Amino acid sequence: MVTIQRPAMDTVTPFANTPLTDFSKEENIRAQEAALQQVASELGRSYPLIINGERRMTADTFTSINPARPEQVVAVFAKATVQDANEAVEAAWKTFQTWQYTPAAERAGYLFAAAKLLRERRFYFNALMIYEVSKSWPEADGDTAEAIDFIEFYAREALRLAGEHPLTPMPGEQNELIYIPLGVGAIIPPWNFACAIMVGLTSSALVAGNTVVLKPASTAALVAARFVDLLEEAGLPKGVVNFLPGPGGSIGDALVENPLTRFISFTGSRDVGLRINELAAKPRPGQKWIKRTILEMGGKDSIAVDETADLDSAAAGIVASAFGFQGQKCSACSRAIIVDAVYDQLVPKIVDLARALTTGDPTQRGSYMGAVIDENAYKKIRQYIEIGQSEGKLLLGGEKLDGSGYFIPPTIIADVAPDARISQEEIFGPVLAIIKAKDFDDALDIANNTEYGLTGALYSRDRERIDRAAREFFAGNLYINRKCTGAMVGVHPFGGFNMSGTDSKAGGRDYLLLFTQAKSIAEKIG
Repeated sequence: MVTIQRPAMDTVTPFANTPLTDFSKEENIRAQEAALQQVASELGRSYPLIINGERRMTADTFTSINPARPEQVVAVFAKATVQDANEAVEAAWKTFQTWQYTPAAERAGYLFAAAKLLRERRFYFNALMIYEVSKSWPEADGDTAEAIDFIEFYAREALRLAGEHPLTPMPGEQNELIYIPLGVGAIIPPWNFACAIMVGLTSSALVAGNTVVLKPASTAALVAARFVDLLEEAGLPKGVVNFLPGPGGSIGDALVENPLTRFISFTGSRDVGLRINELAAKPRPGQKWIKRTILEMGGKDSIAVDETADLDSAAAGIVASAFGFQGQKCSACSRAIIVDAVYDQLVPKIVDLARALTTGDPTQRGSYMGAVIDENAYKKIRQYIEIGQSEGKLLLGGEKLDGSGYFIPPTIIADVAPDARISQEEIFGPVLAIIKAKDFDDALDIANNTEYGLTGALYSRDRERIDRAAREFFAGNLYINRKCTGAMVGVHPFGGFNMSGTDSKAGGRDYLLLFTQAKSIAEKIG
């Protein structure tokens, strides 16, 4: 058991982002290889539900597999039922009756303890993701680093929120504004940032004073299970976080519809997010509140390049944004919008850089891209590649690769119309559509022509155009002369517009407000 320190705000060091691991150093290579061997020795183990601290195996189970080797079982999980879901919500509700009054400093102390443990086990959590979701070494390490940052940032934010808030003085009254927790939350994270987003959604809710039911993505349940174990080791009381692996449809619906559920924190697809929003909006018998939804639902993100840009820098940013983690990021660049004046110069640079990327087993340090997450994703992406070849010119990739893993090479399709399907629909794979714009105005119009509004980038040296993009490029996270992926906690609060979600700005200073409600207290004096 970790000794919990309960810090005051003035004793906590300022937040700083966790540095990424330098894998050119031999000691880091050895440490990551040792962690991979440890995880390999643990493959195939069974993991139970955890409700109010009680571990339960069920007769019905499901498996998580290695996308790079689908025949390899990573872990076996108890499959929760609707009854289990309702029991988990009830357990969380009972725990909330006491947890909500736990001082913010104590709640933050549990997070600081968890962050310490996660730092110590960084290579281990990297290895979990390398096996379970096929992340490369650097991608997995960045994921774990972001998870540490979320914990550290939200712990500090909880301390700040628990402090005094300025109010206009009123003679004869003593006035105070406090932020109180909401209640029980359903936490439904995605598989693509198996550690960072799962940790961020969970830690933000609990440090604000709520209790939660964590329903992990079935393809990334092992990372979540090990994090729940870590929270227990950090001393978190039972019932604060309840672990509920199971099918997203029935279990997810049960969590959302339960009248004791107060809020739903979700990251995932547009369609599932809209369903959650719809179900949550309908009050159930016995429900005393309007349920709150915090939704991040994907994107169709563009990088625009004008004729004043540094083309080498633009090409590098486009390729990194499009093909990092196989393009399976809601922030990934799936559309490069290039003005006509430099189109023929820039496109070959993009193709040459992408051609040099390596695709293979991510347990090997040299693999830049691993496999896509599962067979369904593989088939969907392959279908979009076929569609894309009828909508544009295939310049790179598209072929089937040898082996049993769900590998898809970097694929680039040029001369795509702005309204083509591969220009409008979220593919969530390593497929880049290149679109020719007449000029900067046209490029900006194209960038804004989808139903999404998550991330975007502009490469330009023209100050007036940069300022126009800041006003008119409709994205929750806009980047100038850099890639459109890689938001840093505290630096780039993350969340998007329109069908990209509720713009919840994860990693920002207003994020914990989503898990609290303000209470004004006025006392007559004198």
